[in-house]
Amino acid sequence: MYRNLEAEAVRKNIKKEAMAEAIKKSYNTLTLKMSGKYPFTYDEALKIQETFFPECDLKVLFDKTPNPSQKEVTQK
Repeated sequence: MYRNLEAEAVRKNIKKEAMAEAIKKSYNTLTLKMSGKYPFTYDEALKIQETFFPECDLKVLFDKTPNPSQKEVTQK
C-alpha cells in the first residue's frame, strides 16, 4: 500500500477518480494499484506526482515500505 500517496491525497482532498482520470485508468484499476495488488508504471507515478503533488518527492510519495507499527503475522 502506498501510505504516503494516500495520506497526501487526503490532506489535499484529491479524489481517486481524478487521479484515475489523469493516468487514463478506471477507478477500480487505480484502487488496485494503490493497494499494491498491481504496480504503477513509472509514467503513471510521474503523472500523478506532477499533476497533484508537485511539492512531493516521487520516491517518498510512492514508497511502499510497510508501516513499522504493523506487526507481521508469522505462521508456526
